Amino acid sequence: MNTELREGINWVGYIDWTVRDFHGYKTESGSTYNAYLIEDEQNAVIDGVKGPYAEYQINRIAARVELESIKYVVCNHAEPDHSGGLPDLMKACANAVLVCNAKCKDALEKHYDTSAWTWQVVDDGDTISLGKRSLTFINTPMVHWPESMFTFVPEEKLLFSMDAFGQHFATAFRFDDEEPLDVIMHEAKAYYANIVMLYGRPIAQTLAKAAELDIEMIAPSHGVIWRSHIKEVLEAYRQWVVCKPEPKVIVMYASMWGATRKMAEAILEGVQEFEVEARFYSVDATHSTTIATEVLDCAAIAIGSSTLNNSLMPNMAGVLCYLGGLRPTNKKGFAFGSYGWSKRGGASEVEERMKDMKIELTLEPIRSQYVPTPELLEKCREAGRELGKYAEQYKD
Repeated sequence: MNTELREGINWVGYIDWTVRDFHGYKTESGSTYNAYLIEDEQNAVIDGVKGPYAEYQINRIAARVELESIKYVVCNHAEPDHSGGLPDLMKACANAVLVCNAKCKDALEKHYDTSAWTWQVVDDGDTISLGKRSLTFINTPMVHWPESMFTFVPEEKLLFSMDAFGQHFATAFRFDDEEPLDVIMHEAKAYYANIVMLYGRPIAQTLAKAAELDIEMIAPSHGVIWRSHIKEVLEAYRQWVVCKPEPKVIVMYASMWGATRKMAEAILEGVQEFEVEARFYSVDATHSTTIATEVLDCAAIAIGSSTLNNSLMPNMAGVLCYLGGLRPTNKKGFAFGSYGWSKRGGASEVEERMKDMKIELTLEPIRSQYVPTPELLEKCREAGRELGKYAEQYKD
Protein backbone atom coordinates (compact mmCIF):
# COMPACT_ATOMS: atom_id res chain seq x y z
CA MET A 1 0.00 0.00 0.00
CA ASN A 2 1.39 3.37 -1.06
CA THR A 3 1.13 5.71 1.91
CA GLU A 4 3.45 8.47 0.66
CA LEU A 5 1.79 11.81 -0.18
CA ARG A 6 5.08 13.65 -0.63
CA GLU A 7 8.62 12.73 0.30
CA GLY A 8 8.59 12.58 4.08
CA ILE A 9 4.80 12.87 4.39
CA ASN A 10 2.90 9.64 4.92
CA TRP A 11 -0.59 8.39 5.75
CA VAL A 12 -0.71 6.79 9.22
CA GLY A 13 -4.44 6.20 9.61
CA TYR A 14 -6.78 3.21 9.82
CA ILE A 15 -9.06 1.52 7.27
CA ASP A 16 -12.41 0.58 8.82
CA TRP A 17 -13.70 -2.04 6.38
CA THR A 18 -16.71 -3.15 8.43
CA VAL A 19 -18.31 0.03 9.84
CA ARG A 20 -21.89 0.26 8.57
CA ASP A 21 -23.39 3.10 10.60
CA PHE A 22 -22.12 6.60 11.21
CA HIS A 23 -24.66 8.30 13.48
CA GLY A 24 -27.52 7.34 11.17
CA TYR A 25 -25.58 7.47 7.89
CA LYS A 26 -25.45 3.96 6.42
CA THR A 27 -21.83 3.44 5.39
CA GLU A 28 -22.10 0.42 3.11
CA SER A 29 -18.61 1.08 1.73
CA GLY A 30 -16.94 1.32 5.14
CA SER A 31 -14.63 4.25 5.92
CA THR A 32 -11.12 5.34 6.76
CA TYR A 33 -9.83 7.51 9.57
CA ASN A 34 -7.02 9.40 7.92
CA ALA A 35 -4.06 10.77 9.83
CA TYR A 36 -0.70 11.91 8.51
CA LEU A 37 2.93 12.05 9.62
CA ILE A 38 5.24 14.84 8.45
CA GLU A 39 8.94 14.07 8.94
CA ASP A 40 11.03 17.22 9.17
CA GLU A 41 13.40 18.92 11.60
CA GLN A 42 10.35 18.93 13.86
CA ASN A 43 8.09 15.92 13.26
CA ALA A 44 4.34 16.48 13.25
CA VAL A 45 1.24 14.29 13.21
CA ILE A 46 -1.92 15.63 11.60
CA ASP A 47 -5.03 14.33 13.41
CA GLY A 48 -5.83 11.23 15.41
CA VAL A 49 -8.07 8.29 14.58
CA LYS A 50 -11.16 6.77 16.15
CA GLY A 51 -10.47 5.62 19.70
CA PRO A 52 -10.40 1.82 19.27
CA TYR A 53 -7.80 2.12 16.50
CA ALA A 54 -5.22 4.35 18.19
CA GLU A 55 -2.80 1.44 18.48
CA TYR A 56 -2.70 1.05 14.71
CA GLN A 57 -1.88 4.74 14.21
CA ILE A 58 0.80 4.67 16.88
CA ASN A 59 2.41 1.57 15.32
CA ARG A 60 2.43 3.19 11.86
CA ILE A 61 4.15 6.27 13.27
CA ALA A 62 6.64 4.18 15.27
CA ALA A 63 7.56 2.25 12.11
CA ARG A 64 8.90 5.49 10.62
CA VAL A 65 10.19 7.65 13.51
CA GLU A 66 10.83 7.50 17.23
CA LEU A 67 7.63 8.39 19.06
CA GLU A 68 9.64 10.70 21.34
CA SER A 69 10.61 12.73 18.25
CA ILE A 70 7.05 13.91 17.58
CA LYS A 71 7.00 17.63 18.35
CA TYR A 72 3.43 18.49 17.31
CA VAL A 73 0.11 16.69 17.12
CA VAL A 74 -2.40 18.82 15.21
CA CYS A 75 -6.11 18.35 15.85
CA ASN A 76 -8.22 19.84 13.08
CA HIS A 77 -11.55 18.63 14.46
CA ALA A 78 -12.67 17.39 17.89
CA GLU A 79 -15.32 14.89 16.79
CA PRO A 80 -14.45 11.48 18.28
CA ASP A 81 -13.83 9.74 14.95
CA HIS A 82 -10.86 12.14 14.60
CA SER A 83 -9.92 12.71 18.22
CA GLY A 84 -10.87 9.51 20.05
CA GLY A 85 -7.36 8.12 19.74
CA LEU A 86 -5.66 11.32 20.96
CA PRO A 87 -5.38 10.30 24.64
CA ASP A 88 -3.38 7.20 23.67
CA LEU A 89 -1.43 9.10 21.02
CA MET A 90 -0.47 11.93 23.37
CA LYS A 91 0.60 9.42 26.01
CA ALA A 92 2.74 7.54 23.46
CA CYS A 93 4.27 10.75 22.07
CA ALA A 94 5.41 12.04 25.44
CA ASN A 95 7.15 15.16 24.08
CA ALA A 96 4.35 16.27 21.77
CA VAL A 97 2.44 19.54 21.93
CA LEU A 98 -1.25 19.41 20.99
CA VAL A 99 -1.94 22.12 18.40
CA CYS A 100 -5.52 23.30 17.84
CA ASN A 101 -7.66 26.42 17.95
CA ALA A 102 -9.31 27.73 21.11
CA LYS A 103 -12.73 26.21 20.44
CA CYS A 104 -11.16 22.85 19.70
CA LYS A 105 -9.20 22.96 22.97
CA ASP A 106 -12.42 23.64 24.84
CA ALA A 107 -14.16 20.72 23.11
CA LEU A 108 -11.27 18.31 23.71
CA GLU A 109 -11.18 19.21 27.40
CA LYS A 110 -14.87 18.32 27.61
CA HIS A 111 -14.29 14.95 25.91
CA TYR A 112 -11.11 13.67 27.54
CA ASP A 113 -8.76 13.94 30.51
CA THR A 114 -6.27 16.40 29.03
CA SER A 115 -4.61 17.40 32.30
CA ALA A 116 -1.22 16.04 31.21
CA TRP A 117 -1.26 17.58 27.74
CA THR A 118 0.86 20.51 26.59
CA TRP A 119 -1.04 22.89 24.33
CA GLN A 120 -0.35 25.40 21.58
CA VAL A 121 -3.50 27.29 20.68
CA VAL A 122 -3.49 28.75 17.16
CA ASP A 123 -5.79 31.12 15.32
CA ASP A 124 -6.70 31.73 11.70
CA GLY A 125 -3.57 32.47 9.66
CA ASP A 126 -1.08 31.37 12.31
CA THR A 127 1.98 29.44 11.15
CA ILE A 128 4.33 26.92 12.75
CA SER A 129 7.72 26.12 11.20
CA LEU A 130 8.78 22.47 11.07
CA GLY A 131 12.10 23.24 9.36
CA LYS A 132 11.89 22.75 5.61
CA ARG A 133 8.13 23.05 5.79
CA SER A 134 5.57 25.04 7.70
CA LEU A 135 1.98 24.56 8.81
CA THR A 136 -0.59 27.30 8.27
CA PHE A 137 -3.93 27.07 10.05
CA ILE A 138 -7.25 28.15 8.55
CA ASN A 139 -10.35 28.29 10.72
CA THR A 140 -13.38 26.74 9.01
CA PRO A 141 -16.20 27.14 11.56
CA MET A 142 -19.27 24.94 10.98
CA VAL A 143 -17.53 22.72 8.46
CA HIS A 144 -18.99 21.01 10.25
CA TRP A 145 -18.39 21.79 13.97
CA PRO A 146 -17.59 25.26 15.37
CA GLU A 147 -13.96 24.36 16.08
CA SER A 148 -13.11 22.89 12.67
CA MET A 149 -9.98 24.02 10.84
CA PHE A 150 -7.76 23.19 7.88
CA THR A 151 -3.98 22.76 8.00
CA PHE A 152 -2.04 23.84 4.91
CA VAL A 153 1.56 23.05 4.00
CA PRO A 154 2.42 25.77 1.45
CA GLU A 155 5.84 24.33 0.53
CA GLU A 156 4.11 21.11 -0.60
CA LYS A 157 0.88 22.76 -1.86
CA LEU A 158 -0.88 20.25 0.38
CA LEU A 159 -4.15 20.90 2.22
CA PHE A 160 -5.26 18.72 5.15
CA SER A 161 -8.96 19.42 4.78
CA MET A 162 -10.50 17.65 7.77
CA ASP A 163 -14.06 16.48 6.87
CA ALA A 164 -14.32 18.61 3.74
CA PHE A 165 -13.92 16.62 0.49
CA GLY A 166 -14.10 13.35 2.42
CA GLN A 167 -15.86 10.09 1.66
CA HIS A 168 -16.92 7.16 3.82
CA PHE A 169 -15.09 4.73 1.59
CA ALA A 170 -12.80 1.89 2.65
CA THR A 171 -10.13 1.02 0.12
CA ALA A 172 -6.65 -0.48 0.10
CA PHE A 173 -5.62 2.43 -2.10
CA ARG A 174 -4.94 5.93 -0.80
CA PHE A 175 -5.39 8.15 -3.86
CA ASP A 176 -8.21 9.31 -6.13
CA ASP A 177 -6.57 8.01 -9.31
CA GLU A 178 -6.33 4.47 -7.92
CA GLU A 179 -10.09 3.88 -7.81
CA PRO A 180 -12.82 4.57 -10.43
CA LEU A 181 -13.64 8.27 -10.35
CA ASP A 182 -17.41 7.73 -10.62
CA VAL A 183 -17.32 5.53 -7.50
CA ILE A 184 -15.32 8.08 -5.52
CA MET A 185 -17.51 10.99 -6.63
CA HIS A 186 -20.64 9.09 -5.65
CA GLU A 187 -19.19 8.46 -2.19
CA ALA A 188 -18.14 12.12 -1.92
CA LYS A 189 -21.67 13.17 -2.86
CA ALA A 190 -23.22 10.80 -0.32
CA TYR A 191 -20.84 12.12 2.34
CA TYR A 192 -21.69 15.72 1.55
CA ALA A 193 -25.43 15.07 1.47
CA ASN A 194 -25.58 13.12 4.72
CA ILE A 195 -22.98 14.95 6.82
CA VAL A 196 -22.70 18.59 5.78
CA MET A 197 -25.59 19.52 3.48
CA LEU A 198 -27.09 21.93 6.00
CA TYR A 199 -23.78 23.82 6.28
CA GLY A 200 -23.80 25.03 2.68
CA ARG A 201 -23.18 28.68 3.51
CA PRO A 202 -20.06 28.18 5.68
CA ILE A 203 -18.76 25.59 3.21
CA ALA A 204 -19.15 28.13 0.40
CA GLN A 205 -17.08 30.56 2.48
CA THR A 206 -14.49 27.84 3.02
CA LEU A 207 -14.34 27.15 -0.72
CA ALA A 208 -13.61 30.84 -1.25
CA LYS A 209 -10.73 30.60 1.23
CA ALA A 210 -9.40 27.47 -0.43
CA ALA A 211 -9.50 29.17 -3.83
CA GLU A 212 -6.87 31.61 -2.57
CA LEU A 213 -4.43 28.77 -1.87
CA ASP A 214 -2.07 27.13 -4.34
CA ILE A 215 -3.24 23.52 -3.90
CA GLU A 216 -1.93 20.42 -5.65
CA MET A 217 -3.21 17.84 -3.17
CA ILE A 218 -6.15 17.63 -0.74
CA ALA A 219 -5.89 15.12 2.10
CA PRO A 220 -9.23 14.74 3.91
CA SER A 221 -9.97 12.87 7.12
CA HIS A 222 -11.98 10.13 5.41
CA GLY A 223 -11.61 8.30 2.13
CA VAL A 224 -9.07 8.82 -0.64
CA ILE A 225 -6.63 11.68 -1.05
CA TRP A 226 -7.24 14.00 -4.00
CA ARG A 227 -4.22 14.50 -6.26
CA SER A 228 -5.53 14.02 -9.83
CA HIS A 229 -9.16 15.14 -9.67
CA ILE A 230 -9.09 18.25 -7.48
CA LYS A 231 -10.81 20.31 -10.17
CA GLU A 232 -13.68 17.84 -10.35
CA VAL A 233 -14.35 17.66 -6.60
CA LEU A 234 -14.10 21.43 -6.16
CA GLU A 235 -16.61 21.98 -8.97
CA ALA A 236 -18.93 19.36 -7.47
CA TYR A 237 -18.78 21.12 -4.11
CA ARG A 238 -19.64 24.44 -5.74
CA GLN A 239 -22.82 22.83 -7.05
CA TRP A 240 -23.63 20.90 -3.88
CA VAL A 241 -23.36 23.89 -1.55
CA VAL A 242 -26.35 25.46 -3.30
CA CYS A 243 -28.12 22.11 -3.92
CA LYS A 244 -27.97 22.97 -7.62
CA PRO A 245 -30.96 21.25 -9.25
CA GLU A 246 -30.49 18.57 -11.87
CA PRO A 247 -33.30 17.44 -14.22
CA LYS A 248 -34.43 14.90 -11.64
CA VAL A 249 -37.69 14.21 -9.79
CA ILE A 250 -38.07 12.04 -6.70
CA VAL A 251 -41.31 10.30 -5.77
CA MET A 252 -41.18 8.75 -2.31
CA TYR A 253 -43.94 7.22 -0.25
CA ALA A 254 -45.03 5.08 2.70
CA SER A 255 -48.14 3.00 2.12
CA MET A 256 -50.28 0.89 4.45
CA TRP A 257 -52.63 -1.08 2.17
CA GLY A 258 -51.41 0.05 -1.24
CA ALA A 259 -53.57 3.13 -1.90
CA THR A 260 -50.75 5.63 -1.42
CA ARG A 261 -48.46 3.45 -3.53
CA LYS A 262 -51.00 3.60 -6.39
CA MET A 263 -50.97 7.39 -6.12
CA ALA A 264 -47.16 7.39 -6.15
CA GLU A 265 -47.07 5.19 -9.24
CA ALA A 266 -49.48 7.51 -11.05
CA ILE A 267 -47.34 10.54 -10.15
CA LEU A 268 -44.29 8.69 -11.47
CA GLU A 269 -46.09 7.96 -14.74
CA GLY A 270 -46.67 11.67 -15.20
CA VAL A 271 -43.04 12.51 -14.46
CA GLN A 272 -41.81 9.93 -16.95
CA GLU A 273 -43.54 11.68 -19.83
CA PHE A 274 -40.63 14.14 -19.71
CA GLU A 275 -36.92 13.66 -20.41
CA VAL A 276 -35.84 13.79 -16.80
CA GLU A 277 -34.33 11.36 -14.33
CA ALA A 278 -37.03 9.83 -12.13
CA ARG A 279 -36.40 8.15 -8.78
CA PHE A 280 -39.07 6.09 -7.00
CA TYR A 281 -38.63 5.10 -3.36
CA SER A 282 -40.61 3.26 -0.75
CA VAL A 283 -39.22 4.52 2.55
CA ASP A 284 -39.93 1.09 4.01
CA ALA A 285 -37.41 -0.43 1.59
CA THR A 286 -34.87 2.41 1.15
CA HIS A 287 -32.50 3.81 3.78
CA SER A 288 -32.59 7.54 4.46
CA THR A 289 -28.91 7.74 3.43
CA THR A 290 -29.81 6.89 -0.17
CA ILE A 291 -32.77 9.26 -0.18
CA ALA A 292 -30.75 12.18 1.19
CA THR A 293 -28.05 11.62 -1.43
CA GLU A 294 -30.61 11.79 -4.25
CA VAL A 295 -32.53 14.72 -2.74
CA LEU A 296 -29.33 16.82 -2.71
CA ASP A 297 -29.53 17.62 -6.42
CA CYS A 298 -33.14 16.87 -7.39
CA ALA A 299 -35.25 19.68 -8.84
CA ALA A 300 -38.58 18.45 -7.55
CA ILE A 301 -40.01 15.96 -5.09
CA ALA A 302 -43.40 14.39 -4.32
CA ILE A 303 -43.78 12.89 -0.85
CA GLY A 304 -46.69 10.70 0.19
CA SER A 305 -47.85 8.90 3.30
CA SER A 306 -50.86 6.96 4.38
CA THR A 307 -52.53 8.11 7.60
CA LEU A 308 -51.82 6.10 10.75
CA ASN A 309 -53.36 7.22 14.05
CA ASN A 310 -53.91 10.74 12.71
CA SER A 311 -50.23 11.01 11.78
CA LEU A 312 -47.58 9.78 9.37
CA MET A 313 -46.43 6.26 8.76
CA PRO A 314 -43.49 5.73 11.17
CA ASN A 315 -40.75 5.19 8.57
CA MET A 316 -41.82 8.29 6.66
CA ALA A 317 -41.68 10.31 9.88
CA GLY A 318 -38.12 9.09 10.40
CA VAL A 319 -36.99 9.96 6.88
CA LEU A 320 -38.55 13.43 7.03
CA CYS A 321 -36.92 14.07 10.42
CA TYR A 322 -33.57 13.09 8.89
CA LEU A 323 -34.07 15.26 5.80
CA GLY A 324 -35.34 18.15 7.90
CA GLY A 325 -32.07 18.22 9.80
CA LEU A 326 -30.09 18.36 6.54
CA ARG A 327 -32.23 21.22 5.11
CA PRO A 328 -32.08 20.62 1.35
CA THR A 329 -32.68 23.78 -0.68
CA ASN A 330 -33.92 24.76 -4.17
CA LYS A 331 -36.73 22.19 -4.36
CA LYS A 332 -40.34 22.27 -5.52
CA GLY A 333 -42.95 19.64 -4.80
CA PHE A 334 -46.15 18.56 -3.12
CA ALA A 335 -47.59 16.12 -0.59
CA PHE A 336 -50.02 13.30 -1.19
CA GLY A 337 -51.55 10.33 0.62
CA SER A 338 -54.56 8.26 1.54
CA TYR A 339 -56.75 8.36 4.62
CA GLY A 340 -59.76 6.57 6.07
CA TRP A 341 -62.17 8.39 8.33
CA SER A 342 -60.05 11.45 9.15
CA LYS A 343 -58.12 13.79 6.85
CA ARG A 344 -55.78 14.64 9.70
CA GLY A 345 -52.27 13.23 9.43
CA GLY A 346 -50.83 11.58 6.32
CA ALA A 347 -50.61 14.15 3.54
CA SER A 348 -51.21 17.08 5.92
CA GLU A 349 -48.30 16.06 8.13
CA VAL A 350 -46.08 15.59 5.08
CA GLU A 351 -46.96 19.07 3.86
CA GLU A 352 -46.02 20.61 7.21
CA ARG A 353 -42.63 18.87 7.12
CA MET A 354 -42.09 20.10 3.57
CA LYS A 355 -42.90 23.64 4.65
CA ASP A 356 -40.36 23.32 7.46
CA MET A 357 -37.75 22.34 4.86
CA LYS A 358 -38.67 25.42 2.75
CA ILE A 359 -39.69 23.25 -0.19
CA GLU A 360 -41.77 25.39 -2.52
CA LEU A 361 -45.21 23.77 -2.66
CA THR A 362 -46.75 23.60 -6.13
CA LEU A 363 -50.28 22.60 -5.09
CA GLU A 364 -52.45 21.57 -2.16
CA PRO A 365 -51.96 18.00 -0.89
CA ILE A 366 -53.57 15.33 -3.05
CA ARG A 367 -55.70 13.10 -0.81
CA SER A 368 -57.56 9.87 -1.44
CA GLN A 369 -60.12 8.43 0.91
CA TYR A 370 -59.31 4.75 0.90
CA VAL A 371 -58.65 3.43 -2.66
CA PRO A 372 -57.97 6.17 -5.25
CA THR A 373 -60.49 6.53 -8.05
CA PRO A 374 -59.45 6.65 -11.72
CA GLU A 375 -60.17 10.39 -11.66
CA LEU A 376 -57.90 10.94 -8.66
CA LEU A 377 -55.14 8.87 -10.24
CA GLU A 378 -55.34 11.07 -13.31
CA LYS A 379 -54.97 14.08 -11.02
CA CYS A 380 -51.84 12.44 -9.66
CA ARG A 381 -50.48 11.94 -13.19
CA GLU A 382 -51.11 15.57 -14.01
CA ALA A 383 -49.30 16.65 -10.85
CA GLY A 384 -46.39 14.42 -11.88
CA ARG A 385 -46.37 16.02 -15.32
CA GLU A 386 -46.02 19.43 -13.73
CA LEU A 387 -43.00 18.27 -11.74
CA GLY A 388 -41.47 16.65 -14.82
CA LYS A 389 -42.01 19.80 -16.87
CA TYR A 390 -40.41 21.92 -14.14
CA ALA A 391 -37.37 19.61 -13.79
CA GLU A 392 -36.83 19.40 -17.55
CA GLN A 393 -35.74 23.05 -17.68
CA TYR A 394 -32.52 22.06 -15.89
CA LYS A 395 -31.29 19.92 -18.78
CA ASP A 396 -28.01 21.17 -20.22
